[in-house]
Amino acid sequence: MPSHISLKQLKVFTTITQHKTLTEASASLFLSKAAVSVALSELEKQIGHHLFDRVNNRLILNQEGQRLLPLADELLSRAQDIQNVFDDEQTLSGQLRIGASDTIGNQVAPYLLSDFRSKTNHRSQSLFISNSAQICDMLIAYELDIALIEGKTMHPELDSTQFIEDEMCVICPPDYPHFHGGLTSLSELENTEWILREGGSGSREFFMRTIAPRLENWQEAFQLNTTEALINSVSAGLGLACLSRLSTQPAIQDGRVKMLNIPLDMKRRFWVLIHKEKYQSPLLRTFIEFCQSWKD
Repeated sequence: MPSHISLKQLKVFTTITQHKTLTEASASLFLSKAAVSVALSELEKQIGHHLFDRVNNRLILNQEGQRLLPLADELLSRAQDIQNVFDDEQTLSGQLRIGASDTIGNQVAPYLLSDFRSKTNHRSQSLFISNSAQICDMLIAYELDIALIEGKTMHPELDSTQFIEDEMCVICPPDYPHFHGGLTSLSELENTEWILREGGSGSREFFMRTIAPRLENWQEAFQLNTTEALINSVSAGLGLACLSRLSTQPAIQDGRVKMLNIPLDMKRRFWVLIHKEKYQSPLLRTFIEFCQSWKD
């Protein structure tokens, strides 16, 4: 018996994977909940497998659904490409869903996207900013098309290539007793309190890998989930912090915090991530190439 899987059914399927409930998916698709339910049931019947596990009114993608997701994403993207072939108004069409970790999202992406728009005249992009771990999770779930993050990931489903270079720095309050304008030895940082980002943050990962192992005694004074809160906490004298110079430069210039010159290599790379099975549309390929050649 021939199968008649439709693009509408695949769109319903991918939307449910993002929203996890029929109610939220139907709202996103501007369809009734019954129509979404019927489309999913027909798709599962034609495939011969359930695609979701039902857990407390939530639909959680199962193993069969995970097999279908990259294929559905590619077919929907290729269908968009067919429409774009006949779009004479611009060479690049479609929506580009970009994820960025905190520093890149706030300090780099606005300028990168401005340059991209000027060069390509493409205007339809969304930018979601969170910590690196959540951005990677969303990329794996096909909720994003591409990600720009601060820490390298070794996830087997993701491809990563180097982006621009960044430099980290250690900041202290303006009246910090060990600030003397010269090189601050690591011994001067013993028995200090640190204000860190949450788990999954690239800034926290850099501190734990580069600075923490070289200190015998240090304490975590606070854990905060925004860079601005960290800077304000340092300025208020609650501890030291390790952050990107891009993020801290305005506060350093304003005199709210000072930067300690420590004898460590504080450079790190930004990374462009894509799902290995993600179909690379002309728009996505163009944006990847633009990021890799773009200079801050």
